[in-house]
Amino acid sequence: MDQEYLTVTQLTRYVKRKFDYDPYLERVFVKGEISNYNPKRRNRHQYFSIKDQGAKLSAVLFYKEQQNLSMDLEEGMSVLAVGRLSVYEKTGSYQLYVDHIEPEGLGQLYAAYEQTKKKLTDEGWFDLDRKKPLKRFPQKIGIVTSQSGAVIRDIQTTIERRFPIVELYLFPAVVQGEKAADSIVRGIRQADEYNLDTLIVGRGGGSFEDLFPFNEERVALAIANAQTPVISSVGHETDTTLADLAADIRAATPTAAAELAVPVLTEEVGRIGQNRQRVMQAMTTIIRREKERVDRLERSYIFRQPRRLYDGYSQNLDQLTDQLIRTADNQVKEEKYRVHLLDQELKAYHPGTQVRQAAGNLDALTKQLMTSARQLVKNEENDVNNLIQSLDHLSPLKILSRGYAITQGKGGIVKSVEQVKPDDPIDITVSDGLIKARVAETIKKEME
Repeated sequence: MDQEYLTVTQLTRYVKRKFDYDPYLERVFVKGEISNYNPKRRNRHQYFSIKDQGAKLSAVLFYKEQQNLSMDLEEGMSVLAVGRLSVYEKTGSYQLYVDHIEPEGLGQLYAAYEQTKKKLTDEGWFDLDRKKPLKRFPQKIGIVTSQSGAVIRDIQTTIERRFPIVELYLFPAVVQGEKAADSIVRGIRQADEYNLDTLIVGRGGGSFEDLFPFNEERVALAIANAQTPVISSVGHETDTTLADLAADIRAATPTAAAELAVPVLTEEVGRIGQNRQRVMQAMTTIIRREKERVDRLERSYIFRQPRRLYDGYSQNLDQLTDQLIRTADNQVKEEKYRVHLLDQELKAYHPGTQVRQAAGNLDALTKQLMTSARQLVKNEENDVNNLIQSLDHLSPLKILSRGYAITQGKGGIVKSVEQVKPDDPIDITVSDGLIKARVAETIKKEME
């Protein structure tokens, strides 16, 4: 019976395909200790192992995911890793491709840190306008840190070397462990009662857990509410705690905090000497310049012939006096002319003048009225005569005088033959009298 053999590549690809298509291996959650980790491989992919007492798993952390880490990984660190399982064909080994990794037990600490940071940021405790400036030449400096650590020695050595005239006050505090936060807050509040010029709060480097007391909300608020300007120096330069954000100034190291707190005395003394020399030179120059100015003034013609100082003013005074006289004369003439005009206008409005003018107007209007009345009467007379003449032409008597007559019967004026009958009495009115008669016969005229 023939048996078909697979090549190593085919078999490895088959196994890899099984891994890649297995839904349970697409996203796995693994915890263990880091082994074979090389921290010197910065800006490159990391290859290491995650192990426990019974097994070891190869792991790959690509550079892109490494950039999202909020802490540095260390050999032997217990971690929680999330990723997918697959097979690397060239070696035939399966390995974990890490998407996210964090120290075991620190997940809740980081979540608490981020929550507290967001809360204090929203409340404005980290705003720049809350920051207090440091005093340039402090006389008293307080230090809140462990009394047995290297921090106090570094700060004390640096300050004594740079500015030995300052007084240092140590307020011992526990800087690690469960009691650290309360101890630090107590030290800050105690130091704030001493009327200090500057307060340094700090500790040396350590893990995120070691530095976590400086991420407590009460520690950050104690620093933000302190009346004394606070310099924070916690951990290494890459560590940023809430205490650093709440402080007025953050220093990378305890030595840097001491350098920020005080100037260099010898440099300040030298600077004072230089400033004193510059002031003396400046004053010497000013005095010399003023002496030269006084000498020039003493030699000027003003002091040799003081009367010349007033020549120009006297001439200006004469010109202004003449101008004033001319202006006054012109104003007097204008006022006289204005008074003359007012006098003429007043005479024109005198009551006697007004009465005489009104009497003349009345006579003229009376004559005009009489003329108009006579003309009106004459016109009316003409109109009446015309009307009389018109009425005269239309008068029945005038018509009768021309041979016409008016015949009246029983029914009134006879206008038709049908209004009378034969033997009816009628009255015929002529221009000079009345004729009584009877109708003999009626003859009706035929209409053409």
